[in-house]
Amino acid sequence: MKKILNIFLKILGVLGLAFLLLVEVTEISPVYKFRAPHAFAGPAIYNPYASLDTLQGWKKANFHTHTRVKGPWPPNEGDTWPLETFQAYERLGYQIVTFSNHNEITTHPFDPALQVNVYEQGYSPYKFHKLVFGSKGVRHLDPFLPVLASQKQFELERLDAQSDFIQINHPYRTWGMSKSHMEKLSGYEIMELDTNIGTENEYWDWALSAGHFSFGLANDDLHHPGRTECIGIRCNFIQTPSGRYEDLREALLGGCYYSMRVPDYGHGDWEEKIRRSRMLPSVKDIGLRGDTLYIRLSQAADTIRVNGQDHAVLAKVHGQSELTYVLGADEPYARFTAFFPGGEVLYSNPFARYDPSSGAGLFDKEPQKVNVFLTLLWNLFILVLMVGTVWLGIKMFRK
Repeated sequence: MKKILNIFLKILGVLGLAFLLLVEVTEISPVYKFRAPHAFAGPAIYNPYASLDTLQGWKKANFHTHTRVKGPWPPNEGDTWPLETFQAYERLGYQIVTFSNHNEITTHPFDPALQVNVYEQGYSPYKFHKLVFGSKGVRHLDPFLPVLASQKQFELERLDAQSDFIQINHPYRTWGMSKSHMEKLSGYEIMELDTNIGTENEYWDWALSAGHFSFGLANDDLHHPGRTECIGIRCNFIQTPSGRYEDLREALLGGCYYSMRVPDYGHGDWEEKIRRSRMLPSVKDIGLRGDTLYIRLSQAADTIRVNGQDHAVLAKVHGQSELTYVLGADEPYARFTAFFPGGEVLYSNPFARYDPSSGAGLFDKEPQKVNVFLTLLWNLFILVLMVGTVWLGIKMFRK
């Protein structure tokens, strides 16, 4: 019996070391010399709502959705199949739903023309997850313990090379996603907004203030559509002619949309939730006239606020449905947030200064420079760990 136990423990130890070796392999990465933070500047202001047609209306959408999947891998992350999940969202007034299961491209349940190749990438227990749009396949290699900003950057650059655009998911609950990391990372186009513990989205402002432009989406990150507190509590209103990927890609990269946090109406009463989810406050008009930003809402808000550089509050009004703000020549960007009496919160995309003559794109896509010396030092450290792990494995096996 003792011999069998020793064999079992030896096998368990070897498997543990094999897993440790696999983790160490994923830690291999360049170390970057990140660009210094810089504020947006220039004579022009980017208006994400320049294409807004106030007569066309908005389409309600969720882009971060998990469902049941076929086969043993990846494991199921939702209670229902894609079709049932789509139907649950339809009841709440959603017209666009994309399915972003972990490390798997999910087929649209009933209309191939609405297929959107998107998946949530990332295996790390630190939850450094990304939505990858427009990729033909899944990239499985991922830093398991991305403790360095450089490891996160390396992954973003690899994903960017194989996709159309990227969203950084739930940075507020990604371990190690500090202000310092947000000020460094580049290569993405969308930031996932909102958190159950606050509505400030300060991490978005950290990145924007450092010169990393992105639009914002607020998504359910749905796993349990049968629970009222999990579905329909985040949404986006996007102006697009259809839910086809070509139209969505153009709209998502253009910025003509806004996002919302929504209360769990009825707290378990589905009829109340469905009724009120179809009566949300909305944006009637938003845009730019000269250097003046403006927003007009369907109803008066408790507070409409303008945030800018370093998360500063630039302006706010109470009990109004409209707000205008002149963006000063030395003010890099501004975005609206509206807080409503019913608990709803609305977030606009940012208006940002830029120089059209520079030829630079809106998003920060320029590769970061590699620090060769630190790269060699870091990967030598990982190599030493790998050799040590192999040595322990051999020693354990021989015993």
